[in-house]
Amino acid sequence: MDDRVAQVLELYHERLQAEREERNAGIHRPNSERFLAVGRRTGQLISILELGTSYGYSTIWLAEAARTAGGRLVTMELEPHKIAYARDMAERAGLADYVDFRHGDALSLIGRMDDGIDFVLMDLWKDLYVPCLEAVLPKLAPGAIIVADNMRVPGGEDARKYQQAVRAIPHMLSVPLPVGTGLEVSRYLPV
Repeated sequence: MDDRVAQVLELYHERLQAEREERNAGIHRPNSERFLAVGRRTGQLISILELGTSYGYSTIWLAEAARTAGGRLVTMELEPHKIAYARDMAERAGLADYVDFRHGDALSLIGRMDDGIDFVLMDLWKDLYVPCLEAVLPKLAPGAIIVADNMRVPGGEDARKYQQAVRAIPHMLSVPLPVGTGLEVSRYLPV
């Protein structure tokens, strides 16, 4: 990882720590302003469709992977101020050329994508996991990987519904991993 990427990730880690301190002090931000990131351990594991850009923490990890592999990351987010922040961080990290930021409803945006998606990170509102899985499934390339975050906490019932849905898909191998707040890692292997 080059120095610019490491510096940007450190800025994210500082912001995560500041929000933890705010929560510990009883200060609570609305979800639209919270820094909802996959976290350092999950980012390192998944070091290329991203559903839920938020402020772009996982975007940096995925864009670095896209650059290394000669690929491109498409990331989708509903909140424009989060996209602006994430775009700025990608530029600071020297990764902006590897990221296609898309604003809007994930289900609608997925519908307009081409087939051949190799990797998906699902990290948006949990009630959208199953509908997004259904939307992205026909667009997956053979061997594609889907990583769903927050399968333990705060996933709850929506996480269980997602796990049941992904595990019921023929030719999908899926396992939970106890990394961060829990991941469900799935590989699509159609005949």
